[in-house]
Amino acid sequence: MLATIFQIGLFICSYVSVWFIISLLIKRNDIADIAWGLGFVAIAIFLFITQTSTLQSTIVYILTIIWGIRLAIHIGVRSKDKPEDFRYKKWRDEWGKYFVLRSYLQVYLLQGFFMWIISVPIIVVSMAQNQAISPFVLAGSIIWLIGFAFESIGDYQLMLFIKQRQNKSDIMQTGLWKYTRHPNYFGEVLVWWGIFIMVLPLEYGIWTIISPITISFLLLYVSGIPMLEAKYKDHQAFQDYKKRTSSFFPMLPKV
Repeated sequence: MLATIFQIGLFICSYVSVWFIISLLIKRNDIADIAWGLGFVAIAIFLFITQTSTLQSTIVYILTIIWGIRLAIHIGVRSKDKPEDFRYKKWRDEWGKYFVLRSYLQVYLLQGFFMWIISVPIIVVSMAQNQAISPFVLAGSIIWLIGFAFESIGDYQLMLFIKQRQNKSDIMQTGLWKYTRHPNYFGEVLVWWGIFIMVLPLEYGIWTIISPITISFLLLYVSGIPMLEAKYKDHQAFQDYKKRTSSFFPMLPKV
């Protein structure tokens, strides 16, 4: 198991290094957001090629590939013909002459590290032999499907809203966004909890809980909700929306 984990670590390091070089060529660090989803696609394909596949591992690979490709396409379409994302632009300005080094360490290698941790369930299922399709697989698949629906529908609703709104200061408050300020993040977290549940009965399965815990922590407390909502700290309409709408778990809005 340790050999496979180390092998995946080297693969991810090479993968993010290639994207880092691309970012320097096109002068856009936000390409790392596209690389994020595609990284899990690459890991799933790599494991499918190098490990003996079973029905359960194939299901996990397919779900991971579907999730990663959809996310990458969505982010790619969203950022097309637009300037570099405000988060990366801010770091570009702040890092000055150390921009190249800090980009590699704090954007690409750090992203690779979290990619490595979050992919642990995919690694574990790739090594398990003679897997039976248990109720855990069905339960995890249902949770994954709910999460994927929330993430996909939420992203689509937001994309339509941005295209159709008359005023750039307007805030999305309808559809799934009426019940949670971040349906896409809620969906992404569910996706990884679903994959964890699918592999839970396997050997070392319980240890893969580090994956959904990590993505939950990142989106709730680090690079997800806090960083995005900080952008709207002086936006009165958003602050009003924030008071009546759940930040993460879908709930009926407060009156």
